[in-house]
Amino acid sequence: MPNLGASMARALSDNADRLVEAEEPLARLQLACGGDFPGTIAIPSLLETVRKSRRYGLKLARTMTAQDGTSLITAWVEVEPSKDGGEGCEILMRNWRSEPLPPESPAELDRRRHAIERQLAELVARLDASQNVLVAEAEAPELASLAEAMRAGAGKPWTDFVGIDGSDHHQPLHWRLLDGAKVTIADSQRTWRATLIPQLVPGMDPAGFELLLSAEEPVAGALALGELAGTKATVTRHPAMVGRDIAPVLRLPIARIIANAETIRTRMAGPLADDYAGYAADIAAAGQHLLGLLDDLSDLEVVEAESFDTAPDRIDLADVARQAAGILGVRARERGIIVDGPRLGETLPAVAEFRRVLQILLNLVGNAISYSPEGSQIWVRLEDRPESARVIVADQGPGLSDEQQARVFRKFERLGRSNDGGSGLGLYISRRLARAMQGELTVESAPGQGARFILDLPRDGAQSPLPPPPESWPDPLAAFRKPKV
Repeated sequence: MPNLGASMARALSDNADRLVEAEEPLARLQLACGGDFPGTIAIPSLLETVRKSRRYGLKLARTMTAQDGTSLITAWVEVEPSKDGGEGCEILMRNWRSEPLPPESPAELDRRRHAIERQLAELVARLDASQNVLVAEAEAPELASLAEAMRAGAGKPWTDFVGIDGSDHHQPLHWRLLDGAKVTIADSQRTWRATLIPQLVPGMDPAGFELLLSAEEPVAGALALGELAGTKATVTRHPAMVGRDIAPVLRLPIARIIANAETIRTRMAGPLADDYAGYAADIAAAGQHLLGLLDDLSDLEVVEAESFDTAPDRIDLADVARQAAGILGVRARERGIIVDGPRLGETLPAVAEFRRVLQILLNLVGNAISYSPEGSQIWVRLEDRPESARVIVADQGPGLSDEQQARVFRKFERLGRSNDGGSGLGLYISRRLARAMQGELTVESAPGQGARFILDLPRDGAQSPLPPPPESWPDPLAAFRKPKV
């Protein structure tokens, strides 16, 4: 679109805020923003000005901004109620200017694509640098056996558990060749797509991968809203059905809503004004909050069941802590926060269930990121104690008073926080998990001095203990240590 400098464009709207007459280039912008001509004004900033002018009978003048997909457009717009007795408005635009939009970086486009894929994924697995399975969790019932097989076969290539269309290799291909590949799964009739997200370290090969499996079509025979409403009596009689009955029905449509909102927000489907992109971002955030709430309610249902138990095994607590720090490292760096995890080569043997310990540490580190100031640091440290193997997550956040520490592990307790999107169940569930593994989760803190959450688990005395840390390490926990008498 050419730079029109101080040229003018005139237009008329009716009593329904439809653009009924318009000169170029305004008519072209109306179409580029997805509107019709004649049709409701599709330029959000112009629509808002026209509505206010018509509603209050006032002449208004202000700057309009819009995008047509390739350019950022600004103009001075003057709107006043029609002088000829009509119920619409007369629109006059001056100083129309168009500047090319800066190109988005490939890294930013990948970040947005991965965010959408995570919402659509029905199986998520963590892989090591050789694409061997570390842990897997499935959302779709038809993938439960696949996830179980992956967990039982931890250490094997993920390609051993699925079929790769067009490939008969017995060893994993390069991850870039597998990213986006179609896969077949024995117990499923649906078509699946694999997404591999590398955990990149600058200047080095990927340290691991996040594997996502997404279906090309929704679950066959999923309950419609009417059918779901028909299960109300059952849900009322058996309240602990969220994770088993309701969550699987709701998860996929909510994920689709989030994915579509992200597509709109990132303008992948076409040009869109900033106002509408903001609305889409709000929809996506609300959907993510709902998914998080479903996950928390499902976990709550599990840990409060009388039959709940864990599957303890010999694990390296240092390795689990490093994985938790690495998984959330990108999220922390977006806020300028450094997560300082255990060093390579450091070990701490313990007896616990790997995926439950990882779940606890992800919650602790995630909370620390959420409530720490930008530019701060989070430490994940290990202690080999005579009676337990201990991991500590310490932050530089606002800290907790004695009264808050007494409440922080309660169910649905959010300590007055109302805008973080949390459910208030994470710490409650984490403590239940720790105690189910014969361990304990506690907190030490003081207002203004940050907080440190302490996870104690049974130690494995059959393995070598934790080596002493290098003397060069700073002691981030010094403020919490009691002076020797």
